[in-house]
Amino acid sequence: MVMVYHSSFVDEEGVSKACGCPLLPLKSHIKGPAPVSDQDRTDIVDEAITFFRANVFFRNFDIKSPADKLLIYLTFYINVALKRLEGCRTLAEGTKAIINLGLEDVPVPGESGFPFPGLFPLPQSQKEAELFRNYLKQIREETSGRLLSVAYRHNGTPNKWWLAFAKRKFMNIIVP
Repeated sequence: MVMVYHSSFVDEEGVSKACGCPLLPLKSHIKGPAPVSDQDRTDIVDEAITFFRANVFFRNFDIKSPADKLLIYLTFYINVALKRLEGCRTLAEGTKAIINLGLEDVPVPGESGFPFPGLFPLPQSQKEAELFRNYLKQIREETSGRLLSVAYRHNGTPNKWWLAFAKRKFMNIIVP
C-alpha cells in the first residue's frame, strides 16, 4: 500500500496556532504573521511543492500532525494554482494569472468557499480569523512565487512535467 508524504513539522513547541493550524516559519520576505525561517532550512512550502506530485494522487490523507492539515491545504492550493497556469504559455502570462489568484479573497474555516470544512476548527474570535486569513494569504503568496520557478523553465516556457498535474483532482475535490 502506497502512503502519502507527511509533514516533518511535528514538533509544535513554541509555535503559535490559529484555527488549530500551526503558524509555521517561512523562508519569506513577504509581510505577514509567519515567523521567518532560516533560508537554508526546509519549510512547509518546500515540503508542499516537493511532495505535491505524489500527494495529489491520493483521495484520502491520514493526518498525523496539525502540520499535515497545512500540507493538505497547500497541496490543494498548488492544484488550484496549476489549474490557473494551465493555459499560460509564457512565464509572464503565468505570473499575471498567479497575481490575479493572489488578489482573490481567502476564506477561513466557517466561511463559504473554504475548501475543507471540518479540517480546521472554527475561529474562536474575529482576531483569530484574521490572523489565520493573513497567514494563509502569506503562505499562498510564498507558494505561488516558488511554484512559478518549477512550473516554468529558465527560458520562460511551461514545464509540462508540472503543468500536467493541473488535471488531477486532489482528494476528489474539483478545482474551480
